[in-house]
Amino acid sequence: MIRDFLAQKTIAVVGLSRSRMTPGNAIARQLDGAGYTVYPVHPDADEIDGMACLSGLAAVPEPLDGVMLATRPDVTRELVDECIALGVPRIWMHNKMGTNPRIGRADSEKNGSVSAEGADKARRAGIAVITGSCPMQFVAPVDAAHRCIAWFNLAVGNTR
Repeated sequence: MIRDFLAQKTIAVVGLSRSRMTPGNAIARQLDGAGYTVYPVHPDADEIDGMACLSGLAAVPEPLDGVMLATRPDVTRELVDECIALGVPRIWMHNKMGTNPRIGRADSEKNGSVSAEGADKARRAGIAVITGSCPMQFVAPVDAAHRCIAWFNLAVGNTR
């Protein structure tokens, strides 16, 4: 599913911040730098880190291949409804601790974007859902920190 998601080229990223570097900011930059058509989404910002932002997923001017969610789980759950309404075929819910966090579960629940309820709802609507991990572990160039995180998650069984 990760290969399929990353084979697409038109991706919205939700969860950027104006006040600090967040996974959403870094992911949007990484995808943009790798040649993806990236639509950063923030309800209250016109621009973040030099990237023009749209106010919501419905404002994206073309069909989306996927949506990357780097938001709190309660926001993720709400955004799933918007993705369903827009016919988005793929959703990736960020969680640096992999797709099956066994080690680091507390950090995963505190800092991840995965909403089990949202994922179930999206799947029932026919959307392919990745629950966890981070595109920065897969999109070249992968930095040393993300290579280590990917290795750790694989070694301890946090990634299926």
